[in-house]
Amino acid sequence: MPENTAASIQAVTGVANLSPYIPGKPIETLEREYGVQNAVKVASNENPLGPSPNVLAHLNSLLSKPQELARYPDGNGFVLKDRLVEHLTPVLSQLGTQQITLGNGSNDVLDILARTFAGVGDEVIFSQYAFAVYPIATQAVGATAVITEALNWGHDLNAMLNAISDKTKLIFIANPNNPTGTCLSASELKNFLKQVPQHIVVVVDEAYEEYAAHKLSGVSERYQSMLAEIPHFENLVVTRTFSKAYGLASFRVGYSISSQYIADLLNRVRQPFNNNTFALECAAVALDDQAHIQQSVALNWQGMAVLIDGFKAMGLDYIPSAGNFICVQTGAYSARIYEKLLYEGVIVRPVSNYQMFEHLRISIGSANENQRVLDALKRITG
Repeated sequence: MPENTAASIQAVTGVANLSPYIPGKPIETLEREYGVQNAVKVASNENPLGPSPNVLAHLNSLLSKPQELARYPDGNGFVLKDRLVEHLTPVLSQLGTQQITLGNGSNDVLDILARTFAGVGDEVIFSQYAFAVYPIATQAVGATAVITEALNWGHDLNAMLNAISDKTKLIFIANPNNPTGTCLSASELKNFLKQVPQHIVVVVDEAYEEYAAHKLSGVSERYQSMLAEIPHFENLVVTRTFSKAYGLASFRVGYSISSQYIADLLNRVRQPFNNNTFALECAAVALDDQAHIQQSVALNWQGMAVLIDGFKAMGLDYIPSAGNFICVQTGAYSARIYEKLLYEGVIVRPVSNYQMFEHLRISIGSANENQRVLDALKRITG
Protein backbone atom coordinates (compact mmCIF):
# COMPACT_ATOMS: atom_id res chain seq x y z
CA MET A 1 0.00 0.00 0.00
CA PRO A 2 1.46 3.43 -0.91
CA GLU A 3 2.51 5.50 2.08
CA ASN A 4 0.12 8.33 1.21
CA THR A 5 -2.95 6.10 0.90
CA ALA A 6 -4.05 6.50 4.53
CA ALA A 7 -3.66 10.27 4.33
CA SER A 8 -6.01 10.34 1.35
CA ILE A 9 -8.83 8.61 3.22
CA GLN A 10 -11.41 11.14 4.38
CA ALA A 11 -13.86 10.75 7.26
CA VAL A 12 -17.36 12.13 6.95
CA THR A 13 -17.92 15.73 8.01
CA GLY A 14 -17.35 16.28 11.72
CA VAL A 15 -15.72 12.96 12.60
CA ALA A 16 -12.11 14.03 12.07
CA ASN A 17 -12.49 16.82 14.64
CA LEU A 18 -14.20 14.68 17.27
CA SER A 19 -12.76 14.45 20.76
CA PRO A 20 -13.50 10.84 21.76
CA TYR A 21 -15.14 9.98 25.06
CA ILE A 22 -12.52 9.07 27.66
CA PRO A 23 -13.75 6.50 30.19
CA GLY A 24 -12.58 6.31 33.78
CA LYS A 25 -9.34 4.45 34.43
CA PRO A 26 -9.98 0.79 35.35
CA ILE A 27 -8.74 -0.48 38.72
CA GLU A 28 -6.66 -3.21 37.08
CA THR A 29 -4.87 -0.66 34.90
CA LEU A 30 -4.08 1.59 37.85
CA GLU A 31 -2.70 -1.23 39.98
CA ARG A 32 -0.54 -2.48 37.11
CA GLU A 33 0.80 0.90 36.01
CA TYR A 34 1.24 2.55 39.42
CA GLY A 35 2.20 -0.46 41.50
CA VAL A 36 -0.58 0.02 44.04
CA GLN A 37 -2.90 -2.51 45.63
CA ASN A 38 -6.50 -2.45 46.87
CA ALA A 39 -7.32 0.57 44.75
CA VAL A 40 -10.80 2.10 44.79
CA LYS A 41 -12.56 3.57 41.78
CA VAL A 42 -14.94 6.47 42.34
CA ALA A 43 -14.76 7.89 38.85
CA SER A 44 -17.68 6.60 36.79
CA ASN A 45 -20.80 7.17 38.89
CA GLU A 46 -21.39 3.47 39.51
CA ASN A 47 -23.54 1.95 42.25
CA PRO A 48 -21.21 0.67 45.02
CA LEU A 49 -23.79 -1.95 46.01
CA GLY A 50 -23.91 -3.39 42.51
CA PRO A 51 -27.14 -4.86 41.12
CA SER A 52 -30.01 -6.45 42.98
CA PRO A 53 -29.25 -9.95 44.34
CA ASN A 54 -32.23 -11.07 42.26
CA VAL A 55 -30.28 -10.11 39.15
CA LEU A 56 -27.37 -12.33 40.18
CA ALA A 57 -29.70 -15.26 40.78
CA HIS A 58 -31.35 -14.77 37.41
CA LEU A 59 -28.00 -14.49 35.68
CA ASN A 60 -26.97 -17.84 37.12
CA SER A 61 -30.16 -19.39 35.79
CA LEU A 62 -29.39 -18.04 32.32
CA LEU A 63 -25.88 -19.48 32.41
CA SER A 64 -27.37 -22.89 33.18
CA LYS A 65 -28.93 -22.92 29.69
CA PRO A 66 -25.91 -22.93 27.37
CA GLN A 67 -28.01 -23.70 24.31
CA GLU A 68 -29.64 -20.28 24.66
CA LEU A 69 -26.25 -18.58 24.23
CA ALA A 70 -26.33 -19.55 20.56
CA ARG A 71 -29.63 -17.76 19.97
CA TYR A 72 -30.16 -14.12 19.09
CA PRO A 73 -31.78 -11.94 21.74
CA ASP A 74 -35.32 -10.63 21.36
CA GLY A 75 -34.81 -7.77 18.91
CA ASN A 76 -37.93 -6.03 20.15
CA GLY A 77 -37.12 -6.40 23.86
CA PHE A 78 -40.72 -7.34 24.60
CA VAL A 79 -40.24 -8.53 28.20
CA LEU A 80 -38.26 -5.47 29.28
CA LYS A 81 -40.60 -3.06 27.50
CA ASP A 82 -43.60 -4.71 29.09
CA ARG A 83 -41.98 -4.46 32.54
CA LEU A 84 -41.11 -0.81 31.91
CA VAL A 85 -44.75 -0.07 31.09
CA GLU A 86 -45.81 -1.65 34.38
CA HIS A 87 -43.16 0.31 36.28
CA LEU A 88 -43.78 3.70 34.66
CA THR A 89 -47.57 3.71 34.21
CA PRO A 90 -48.14 5.33 37.65
CA VAL A 91 -46.13 8.30 36.34
CA LEU A 92 -47.31 8.24 32.72
CA SER A 93 -50.77 6.77 32.37
CA GLN A 94 -51.68 5.09 29.08
CA LEU A 95 -48.01 4.39 28.32
CA GLY A 96 -47.58 1.74 25.63
CA THR A 97 -44.60 -0.39 24.60
CA GLN A 98 -44.69 1.32 21.20
CA GLN A 99 -43.45 4.49 22.91
CA ILE A 100 -40.22 2.88 24.14
CA THR A 101 -36.86 2.74 22.35
CA LEU A 102 -34.17 0.52 23.87
CA GLY A 103 -30.49 1.34 23.64
CA ASN A 104 -27.10 -0.16 24.42
CA GLY A 105 -26.95 2.22 27.36
CA SER A 106 -28.67 5.60 27.17
CA ASN A 107 -25.59 6.82 25.26
CA ASP A 108 -26.80 4.67 22.38
CA VAL A 109 -30.23 6.30 22.51
CA LEU A 110 -28.66 9.77 22.47
CA ASP A 111 -26.68 8.78 19.39
CA ILE A 112 -29.82 7.39 17.72
CA LEU A 113 -31.61 10.67 18.41
CA ALA A 114 -28.85 12.66 16.75
CA ARG A 115 -28.78 10.35 13.73
CA THR A 116 -32.56 10.51 13.40
CA PHE A 117 -33.13 14.25 13.68
CA ALA A 118 -29.93 16.11 12.80
CA GLY A 119 -27.42 16.25 9.99
CA VAL A 120 -25.20 18.53 7.95
CA GLY A 121 -26.50 22.10 8.07
CA ASP A 122 -28.57 21.51 11.21
CA GLU A 123 -27.92 22.84 14.71
CA VAL A 124 -28.08 21.02 18.06
CA ILE A 125 -28.26 23.02 21.28
CA PHE A 126 -26.81 21.95 24.62
CA SER A 127 -25.22 23.67 27.59
CA GLN A 128 -21.68 24.38 28.59
CA TYR A 129 -20.54 21.73 31.10
CA ALA A 130 -23.15 19.27 29.76
CA PHE A 131 -22.62 15.54 29.16
CA ALA A 132 -19.71 14.79 26.81
CA VAL A 133 -21.79 12.51 24.57
CA TYR A 134 -23.88 15.43 23.28
CA PRO A 135 -21.06 17.05 21.27
CA ILE A 136 -19.83 13.64 20.13
CA ALA A 137 -23.24 12.63 18.79
CA THR A 138 -23.72 16.05 17.21
CA GLN A 139 -20.39 16.16 15.39
CA ALA A 140 -20.63 12.55 14.26
CA VAL A 141 -23.69 13.36 12.14
CA GLY A 142 -22.13 16.53 10.75
CA ALA A 143 -24.45 18.89 12.63
CA THR A 144 -23.31 22.11 14.29
CA ALA A 145 -23.12 22.27 18.08
CA VAL A 146 -24.56 25.42 19.63
CA ILE A 147 -23.24 25.57 23.19
CA THR A 148 -24.94 28.03 25.53
CA GLU A 149 -23.11 29.51 28.50
CA ALA A 150 -23.87 27.84 31.82
CA LEU A 151 -25.65 29.54 34.69
CA ASN A 152 -24.24 28.61 38.10
CA TRP A 153 -22.69 25.49 36.55
CA GLY A 154 -26.06 24.43 35.14
CA HIS A 155 -28.37 25.03 32.20
CA ASP A 156 -29.42 28.59 31.38
CA LEU A 157 -32.79 27.85 29.80
CA ASN A 158 -33.31 31.44 28.66
CA ALA A 159 -29.97 31.35 26.86
CA MET A 160 -30.99 28.08 25.22
CA LEU A 161 -34.28 29.61 24.04
CA ASN A 162 -32.42 32.60 22.63
CA ALA A 163 -30.06 30.24 20.77
CA ILE A 164 -32.88 28.65 18.77
CA SER A 165 -32.69 29.39 15.05
CA ASP A 166 -34.27 28.17 11.84
CA LYS A 167 -31.55 25.50 11.77
CA THR A 168 -32.23 24.08 15.25
CA LYS A 169 -33.41 20.47 15.15
CA LEU A 170 -32.51 19.06 18.56
CA ILE A 171 -31.94 20.23 22.15
CA PHE A 172 -30.22 18.13 24.83
CA ILE A 173 -30.85 18.84 28.53
CA ALA A 174 -29.44 16.67 31.32
CA ASN A 175 -31.43 16.85 34.54
CA PRO A 176 -29.65 16.33 36.88
CA ASN A 177 -26.64 17.39 34.86
CA ASN A 178 -23.44 15.41 34.51
CA PRO A 179 -20.71 16.34 35.47
CA THR A 180 -21.85 19.28 37.61
CA GLY A 181 -24.83 17.68 39.39
CA THR A 182 -26.99 20.77 38.98
CA CYS A 183 -30.76 20.33 38.80
CA LEU A 184 -33.59 22.21 37.10
CA SER A 185 -37.02 22.48 38.70
CA ALA A 186 -40.12 21.01 37.12
CA SER A 187 -41.64 24.46 36.64
CA GLU A 188 -38.53 25.72 34.85
CA LEU A 189 -38.53 22.81 32.43
CA LYS A 190 -42.27 22.97 31.75
CA ASN A 191 -42.05 26.69 31.01
CA PHE A 192 -39.13 26.00 28.69
CA LEU A 193 -40.99 23.27 26.80
CA LYS A 194 -43.96 25.60 26.24
CA GLN A 195 -41.69 28.07 24.45
CA VAL A 196 -39.78 25.65 22.21
CA PRO A 197 -41.25 25.33 18.69
CA GLN A 198 -42.96 21.97 18.35
CA HIS A 199 -40.85 20.87 15.39
CA ILE A 200 -37.68 20.90 17.54
CA VAL A 201 -37.05 17.70 19.49
CA VAL A 202 -36.21 18.28 23.17
CA VAL A 203 -34.35 15.47 24.93
CA VAL A 204 -34.40 15.46 28.74
CA ASP A 205 -31.69 13.09 29.90
CA GLU A 206 -32.73 11.64 33.27
CA ALA A 207 -29.85 9.23 33.90
CA TYR A 208 -29.77 10.29 37.58
CA GLU A 209 -33.54 10.61 38.14
CA GLU A 210 -33.67 8.07 40.97
CA TYR A 211 -31.22 10.13 43.02
CA ALA A 212 -32.83 13.53 42.50
CA ALA A 213 -36.33 12.20 43.22
CA HIS A 214 -35.33 10.73 46.62
CA LYS A 215 -36.48 12.57 49.74
CA LEU A 216 -32.89 12.94 50.98
CA SER A 217 -31.65 14.66 47.81
CA GLY A 218 -32.50 18.17 48.95
CA VAL A 219 -34.17 18.90 45.59
CA SER A 220 -37.02 16.38 45.62
CA GLU A 221 -39.68 19.01 46.33
CA ARG A 222 -38.90 20.97 43.17
CA TYR A 223 -37.54 18.18 40.99
CA GLN A 224 -39.89 16.14 38.83
CA SER A 225 -39.37 13.73 35.97
CA MET A 226 -40.68 15.00 32.66
CA LEU A 227 -42.28 11.66 31.82
CA ALA A 228 -45.74 12.91 32.75
CA GLU A 229 -45.36 15.77 30.27
CA ILE A 230 -44.92 13.56 27.21
CA PRO A 231 -48.65 13.56 26.31
CA HIS A 232 -48.57 17.36 26.35
CA PHE A 233 -45.45 17.82 24.21
CA GLU A 234 -45.17 15.76 21.02
CA ASN A 235 -41.54 16.83 20.66
CA LEU A 236 -40.39 15.65 24.13
CA VAL A 237 -38.14 12.63 24.64
CA VAL A 238 -37.05 11.39 28.09
CA THR A 239 -34.03 9.09 28.36
CA ARG A 240 -33.16 6.81 31.28
CA THR A 241 -30.48 4.24 32.10
CA PHE A 242 -29.93 1.08 34.13
CA SER A 243 -26.23 1.93 34.57
CA LYS A 244 -26.51 4.12 37.65
CA ALA A 245 -28.97 3.36 40.46
CA TYR A 246 -29.73 -0.10 39.07
CA GLY A 247 -26.05 -1.09 39.12
CA LEU A 248 -26.03 -2.63 35.63
CA ALA A 249 -23.40 -0.47 33.93
CA SER A 250 -21.59 -3.48 32.45
CA PHE A 251 -24.79 -4.70 30.77
CA ARG A 252 -25.35 -1.41 28.88
CA VAL A 253 -29.10 -0.91 28.98
CA GLY A 254 -30.86 2.40 28.42
CA TYR A 255 -34.13 3.53 26.96
CA SER A 256 -36.22 6.49 25.90
CA ILE A 257 -39.89 7.27 26.31
CA SER A 258 -41.53 9.50 23.73
CA SER A 259 -44.60 9.83 21.55
CA GLN A 260 -45.34 6.81 19.42
CA TYR A 261 -44.45 8.83 16.32
CA ILE A 262 -40.94 9.68 17.55
CA ALA A 263 -40.35 6.16 18.89
CA ASP A 264 -41.28 4.73 15.50
CA LEU A 265 -38.64 6.91 13.84
CA LEU A 266 -35.99 6.02 16.43
CA ASN A 267 -36.67 2.31 16.11
CA ARG A 268 -36.11 2.52 12.36
CA VAL A 269 -32.58 3.82 13.00
CA ARG A 270 -31.83 1.60 16.02
CA GLN A 271 -29.51 -1.29 15.23
CA PRO A 272 -31.15 -4.73 15.43
CA PHE A 273 -30.18 -6.72 18.54
CA ASN A 274 -28.52 -3.69 20.15
CA ASN A 275 -29.27 -5.26 23.57
CA ASN A 276 -28.07 -8.74 24.45
CA THR A 277 -30.21 -11.36 26.17
CA PHE A 278 -28.47 -10.99 29.55
CA ALA A 279 -29.01 -7.23 29.51
CA LEU A 280 -32.67 -7.44 28.55
CA GLU A 281 -33.60 -10.08 31.10
CA CYS A 282 -31.52 -8.77 33.99
CA ALA A 283 -32.82 -5.22 33.53
CA ALA A 284 -36.38 -6.56 33.71
CA VAL A 285 -35.55 -8.40 36.94
CA ALA A 286 -33.86 -5.30 38.38
CA LEU A 287 -37.00 -3.23 37.85
CA ASP A 288 -38.91 -5.54 40.19
CA ASP A 289 -36.56 -4.94 43.13
CA GLN A 290 -37.31 -1.34 44.01
CA ALA A 291 -36.27 -2.02 47.61
CA HIS A 292 -32.70 -2.42 46.33
CA ILE A 293 -32.97 0.89 44.48
CA GLN A 294 -34.18 2.68 47.59
CA GLN A 295 -31.34 1.15 49.61
CA SER A 296 -28.81 2.21 46.98
CA VAL A 297 -30.10 5.77 46.78
CA ALA A 298 -30.29 6.19 50.55
CA LEU A 299 -26.68 4.97 50.82
CA ASN A 300 -25.75 7.55 48.19
CA TRP A 301 -27.12 10.47 50.19
CA GLN A 302 -25.50 9.22 53.37
CA GLY A 303 -22.18 9.06 51.55
CA MET A 304 -22.73 12.47 49.97
CA ALA A 305 -23.13 14.00 53.43
CA VAL A 306 -19.89 12.39 54.60
CA LEU A 307 -17.94 13.75 51.62
CA ILE A 308 -19.39 17.24 51.98
CA ASP A 309 -18.50 17.32 55.68
CA GLY A 310 -14.98 16.21 54.77
CA PHE A 311 -14.62 18.88 52.08
CA LYS A 312 -15.77 21.57 54.51
CA ALA A 313 -13.27 20.39 57.11
CA MET A 314 -10.49 20.72 54.53
CA GLY A 315 -11.73 24.10 53.30
CA LEU A 316 -12.58 22.75 49.84
CA ASP A 317 -15.47 24.22 47.89
CA TYR A 318 -17.82 22.02 45.87
CA ILE A 319 -20.80 22.17 43.51
CA PRO A 320 -24.01 20.94 45.22
CA SER A 321 -25.13 17.81 43.39
CA ALA A 322 -28.44 16.02 42.83
CA GLY A 323 -26.73 12.91 41.44
CA ASN A 324 -24.48 10.15 42.74
CA PHE A 325 -21.32 12.21 42.31
CA ILE A 326 -19.96 15.59 43.33
CA CYS A 327 -17.44 18.03 41.84
CA VAL A 328 -14.95 19.35 44.37
CA GLN A 329 -12.83 22.40 43.68
CA THR A 330 -9.18 21.53 44.15
CA GLY A 331 -7.73 24.62 42.51
CA ALA A 332 -5.20 25.26 39.78
CA TYR A 333 -3.30 22.07 40.66
CA SER A 334 -6.24 19.69 40.11
CA ALA A 335 -4.35 17.70 37.50
CA ARG A 336 -1.47 17.19 39.92
CA ILE A 337 -3.85 16.24 42.75
CA TYR A 338 -5.57 13.73 40.45
CA GLU A 339 -2.20 12.13 39.71
CA LYS A 340 -1.26 12.02 43.40
CA LEU A 341 -4.58 10.37 44.20
CA LEU A 342 -3.73 7.63 41.72
CA TYR A 343 -0.56 6.88 43.69
CA GLU A 344 -2.79 6.71 46.77
CA GLY A 345 -4.83 4.03 45.00
CA VAL A 346 -7.84 6.32 44.51
CA ILE A 347 -9.34 6.85 41.05
CA VAL A 348 -11.50 9.95 40.65
CA ARG A 349 -12.50 11.75 37.45
CA PRO A 350 -10.69 14.78 36.08
CA VAL A 351 -13.11 17.10 34.26
CA SER A 352 -10.67 19.20 32.29
CA ASN A 353 -12.34 17.91 29.11
CA TYR A 354 -15.34 19.96 30.25
CA GLN A 355 -13.06 22.99 30.70
CA MET A 356 -13.46 22.58 34.47
CA PHE A 357 -9.75 22.76 35.17
CA GLU A 358 -10.01 23.40 38.91
CA HIS A 359 -12.40 20.56 39.75
CA LEU A 360 -12.38 16.80 40.20
CA ARG A 361 -15.55 14.71 40.00
CA ILE A 362 -15.95 12.07 42.71
CA SER A 363 -18.56 9.33 42.63
CA ILE A 364 -20.26 8.46 45.89
CA GLY A 365 -18.93 5.05 46.92
CA SER A 366 -19.24 2.73 49.86
CA ALA A 367 -18.48 4.02 53.35
CA ASN A 368 -14.94 2.62 53.07
CA GLU A 369 -14.38 4.12 49.63
CA ASN A 370 -15.63 7.54 50.71
CA GLN A 371 -13.27 7.51 53.67
CA ARG A 372 -10.37 6.43 51.44
CA VAL A 373 -11.05 9.48 49.26
CA LEU A 374 -11.16 11.90 52.17
CA ASP A 375 -8.04 10.46 53.84
CA ALA A 376 -6.10 10.64 50.57
CA LEU A 377 -7.24 14.18 49.84
CA LYS A 378 -6.30 15.29 53.33
CA ARG A 379 -2.79 13.86 52.97
CA ILE A 380 -2.35 15.50 49.56
CA THR A 381 -3.88 18.93 50.22
CA GLY A 382 -2.93 19.22 53.89
